[in-house]
Amino acid sequence: MMHCYLCSAPLRQQLTWKLLFTSMPEPVVCEKCLRKFERVQDSEQKYEDVFALYHYNEAMHDYLHQFKFGQDVVLAEVFRSDIATYLKNSSTSIVPIPMHPLKKKERTFAQVDELLRAASIPYTHCLEKKTTQNQATKSKMEREQSEQFFSLTEDCQIEHIDYLLVDDIVTTGTTLKHAVALLREAGARTVTSFALIQG
Repeated sequence: MMHCYLCSAPLRQQLTWKLLFTSMPEPVVCEKCLRKFERVQDSEQKYEDVFALYHYNEAMHDYLHQFKFGQDVVLAEVFRSDIATYLKNSSTSIVPIPMHPLKKKERTFAQVDELLRAASIPYTHCLEKKTTQNQATKSKMEREQSEQFFSLTEDCQIEHIDYLLVDDIVTTGTTLKHAVALLREAGARTVTSFALIQG
């Protein structure tokens, strides 16, 4: 028997016609844990051209901390169905927000890549992060005046097509703004963004 990834309670999987005849992955979290996460309603989206799925509450704080800093990579599967539902039919070229190489070495994996991989969403790396600074610790003025965080990867050719940036959490919007600006300057037709969590 499977157990909930978050509280270890037994998962009593109910066999439904939907599970039998679709490729929907089986849930890895119990209903009690899922109810602790708060969905973002359309009227609650805080940032222009950024679609976020969940609010940053206590349950999400605990999840993110365990996933990112506890190096619990299997937790990428917790929201795979939600991410797949939103992104699977996207006609855009999907670009994950990258980690700085030093941060990636420290954490052992890139969390956005793992979220997309768990949801079976293809993606292309076009960006490299140039700074290790945490934007949440800066003042609004410091964030607005900061230099471009990203550069284009050597092997990435930006085409005149639609791109969708993906990040795990949007807190100030500054990181995504830098990535959007770089892709637009390089020739992208449109750039929108998706985040699992809205801070």
